[in-house]
Amino acid sequence: MPRQLGELEDAVMTRVWQWNRPVTVREVLEDLQQERSIAYTTVMTVMDNLHQKGWVRREVSGRAYRYTAVSTRAAYSAALMNEAWSKSDNPAAALVAFFGMMSPEQREALNDAVRVVQRDTPEQGGEEPREEARGGRAAEGEAGAGR
Repeated sequence: MPRQLGELEDAVMTRVWQWNRPVTVREVLEDLQQERSIAYTTVMTVMDNLHQKGWVRREVSGRAYRYTAVSTRAAYSAALMNEAWSKSDNPAAALVAFFGMMSPEQREALNDAVRVVQRDTPEQGGEEPREEARGGRAAEGEAGAGR
């Protein structure tokens, strides 16, 4: 399981994830310098550390490296949530407390995610998921079109 990224590691990875392309230390440095005073060697060290930890891969490009994310921000967030949840002595109570902290928008995103998982994971016994679990009217149209 990944450990949480430090503040500067997160700032660097945020750019790598957002840009979604190979990036150089210089590009990350110039963007970070819009928010804070930071040295090239500091950014280079952080990116090397992220490479050593397996967060980014790198390829030589001329005299520099180009860094690319190994996984997505969503996968990182999911792994952190899973790790925190698995450490609970009462996982159900932890989920209830977590859901209670969610905004209405977050709860709607959770409901959407549950529908996607239910749609993509057939119920045991080989039955197809119920229509309402497949995502509402749009999914009903898809299901009806295929019959």
